[in-house]
Amino acid sequence: MHILGIHDGHNASACLITDGETIIALQEERFTNTKNISGFPAKAVTEILKRSGLSPDDIDLVAVASTHTPTPFTRDNILQGYRRDTNLTARLKELVKKTPVYTMYKAKRRKEREKTLMDAGFDLLRVKYVDHHLCHAACAYYGAPWRDERVLVLTNDGSGDGLCATVSVAEGGVIKRIAETEKGHSIGNIYSRTTFMMGLVPLEHEFKIMGMAPYASPAGAEKGYEAYADLIDVNPDDPLTIKRAIPEPTHLIYQRLRERTEFLRFDWISAGLQRITEEVISRWVEAAVKKTGISTVVMAGGVFMNVAANKRVLELPCVDKLFVFPSCGDDTTAIGAAYQVYADVCRDEGREIDIPPIEGFYLGDDFTDADVSITVDAARERFTFDAERVKDIDGETGALMAAGEVVARCQGRMEFGARALGNRSILGDASDANCVRTINMMIKKRDFWMPFAPVMLDRRASDYIINPKEMPAPYMIMLFDTTKNHEDLIAAVHQADLTARPQVIRKDWNGGYYRVLESFEKETGRGVALNTSFNLHGYPIVHGPEEALWVFENSGLTHLALGDMLLSKKA
Repeated sequence: MHILGIHDGHNASACLITDGETIIALQEERFTNTKNISGFPAKAVTEILKRSGLSPDDIDLVAVASTHTPTPFTRDNILQGYRRDTNLTARLKELVKKTPVYTMYKAKRRKEREKTLMDAGFDLLRVKYVDHHLCHAACAYYGAPWRDERVLVLTNDGSGDGLCATVSVAEGGVIKRIAETEKGHSIGNIYSRTTFMMGLVPLEHEFKIMGMAPYASPAGAEKGYEAYADLIDVNPDDPLTIKRAIPEPTHLIYQRLRERTEFLRFDWISAGLQRITEEVISRWVEAAVKKTGISTVVMAGGVFMNVAANKRVLELPCVDKLFVFPSCGDDTTAIGAAYQVYADVCRDEGREIDIPPIEGFYLGDDFTDADVSITVDAARERFTFDAERVKDIDGETGALMAAGEVVARCQGRMEFGARALGNRSILGDASDANCVRTINMMIKKRDFWMPFAPVMLDRRASDYIINPKEMPAPYMIMLFDTTKNHEDLIAAVHQADLTARPQVIRKDWNGGYYRVLESFEKETGRGVALNTSFNLHGYPIVHGPEEALWVFENSGLTHLALGDMLLSKKA
């Protein structure tokens, strides 16, 4: 059975699941080169069908994430919308949502979505719409490794289909929701409105607020916390839900935030927001574990892209095991929708729900040696570089890193989501603090306070991170304190608190990438390196050879491992 999953909202994406197995998943941004692009993922869908040799008629079911999504929007639209939410117009708009006018708008929007699906060749009788938070919950549950036990499933985000958080219990392949929080009580919306207030781009730059938080002084962090502490908390009447302590919904909180933080430093504000986020999420998780008696927790939704909050949850004494779905924002709801529709089919047919747990997350498309040759030959006409085929390209990449070089790597199947996991990455020596400046000067232009991340061999992880519950950490979605060996990865830790957001790699998931680290280890004795995404600042992670050569040409990168070819420019 072929099920096509589609997310046609912010950071649009699509995936194909065949007989329960995720065959391929692609983000639209990788084809348009527009970060977080919104709308129907036409190019991703076309590529999926092409790669799988299927036509729209071959698709048994189309699983569409979210029963309602807004009209497609751009980054400018997002900023304009957030500006509108600061004035009286937003209050009037909120009142309209309680009238039949909003119901009419949603019906009109549904017809627009249906027309887009029909234009793409899909039969509407095969289309299933899946509730937004059920998509997140399905990702977390079916993607986790613990299918043979009762699992506590938590979702939390800005909002989707009228909700911002849910609590479910899953067992025997069935997800049963036991609590939900309406969108007006969203901690995610408080975070995004603060992001906008700080002059950053909401729904994109929240991680910069999280990254700034540890730099605040204790006294300053306390002042920042005072601005947020009484805005929102776990609902005292129903601790499985979250409740604001202010009259206005949290997406209309901008003016209140301005008044409370006007004379505070930006690092104080960041620290206060981060602290209240961690506290509310932790209390909510504790309440859910206490209520259900389940200590195995799985989570998804945009709020859980906050790795510091995830660290706080993992450290709770009541949590024994924790899985956060990789890149758990809305881009993965296409996968969750397909999971849920397939699970429903299995239950209807009385058979086992045989969805294998996520492993590796290399779900994108690949390229051939011929693709590389054609792209390299075309690039030679535009700029000068040396290129040679290397028998052991992974070993050579590790050796170059050991010699102090920075190497971009574009090989194998593209990873899905917001984190580069080695196949579309820029790699360097994490023990060299100057590596940060080198990479920023070359290509990243990253904000000065933002940390890079380490990649480490699984057999060496305990040398570098403190992980007392021994939870797997292969997706850069968990944060850990570092050991006394933190100097070995000093360029890839947070400089204020020496925490690290690691990718702990397994050889059976990505043998080539593992060999890069082994080669580096052989030369240096260190089983850890610096890994950051392969892209120009403000652009998506590169898709394949063409995008890799374009970034190579338009940056200060001097080495690119592309397939089995090593490309080098004179420094």
